[in-house]
Amino acid sequence: MILLLQQKPNVVDEFIDSTANYLERIIATLPRIALGLMIIILGVLFAQIITNFYRKKFLKKTTDPLMASFLSQAVKTILIVIAAMLALEAAGLSKIATGVLTAAGGAAIILGFAFQDIGKNFLAGIILAFNRPFHINDTIKVEEIFGKVKALKFRYTHIKTSDGRDIYIPNSDVLTKPVSNYTADGYYRVDFIVGIGYEDDIQKAKDVITSVLESHPEIVKDTIHENFVVEDELAASTVNLKVFFWVETKDYRRSSMVLRGEVIKKVKNVLAEHDFNLPADVKEIKLYKGETGLFNPPKKDQQN
Repeated sequence: MILLLQQKPNVVDEFIDSTANYLERIIATLPRIALGLMIIILGVLFAQIITNFYRKKFLKKTTDPLMASFLSQAVKTILIVIAAMLALEAAGLSKIATGVLTAAGGAAIILGFAFQDIGKNFLAGIILAFNRPFHINDTIKVEEIFGKVKALKFRYTHIKTSDGRDIYIPNSDVLTKPVSNYTADGYYRVDFIVGIGYEDDIQKAKDVITSVLESHPEIVKDTIHENFVVEDELAASTVNLKVFFWVETKDYRRSSMVLRGEVIKKVKNVLAEHDFNLPADVKEIKLYKGETGLFNPPKKDQQN
């Protein structure tokens, strides 16, 4: 009992001494920690400035804004990682920095299984940045998603639909699924059907419609892109003619929808001016078993 009482002051003194030493070490390292924080802050600001500078340089030297944006993001990420490593070194935490890099290698394998989709989308984003079937503001379709490309990020592709929705498609889907690009070469073929009466002259109707296509200033007319009219179907009430014409797709909505409507209206008016019939569907009603009309059913004796 006497020994325990004699040891207590020593334990307390040791605890006080160790606490004091620990506080002294913390106080001594505070400047280095502050320096490390300052390096991180300055590194982030420096990375932002450099990124903005190189983004402008990339945009001047390339005609591909998506590539410029992707490369600038990559530069920014690399600079921030370097700043973090330097901050840990300046704060006297070089062992932590080494441990972080070592652990990152092992964690990459573990996280690769846990977050396969994230890693897959990231790698797909890198591939799409250098080899992809579209550019900024191209109108594309990925499965049922149809819209204009607005941005390419590390994990997703941003598409703006014609009805105002913002859709973010995983890069792996863009890379592995069929992508339809409606504006790749700047031209798109539009079509519609118009029906004339069986009594009308088909060739004359085709000539009238062709004249509309040739006179319209916004329809492409060259040796490569041919505009034409063909017989499409002998329908119940009409002979259906299918009209094909090419438009420029700098503004896909204007070309494919608004301009198409204008041409349809013009064709309808010109056909009417040339006295072509544009009949609606005709319904044929047949009378059976002695019926003489819709409102004159057969008499009982006739039924018998």
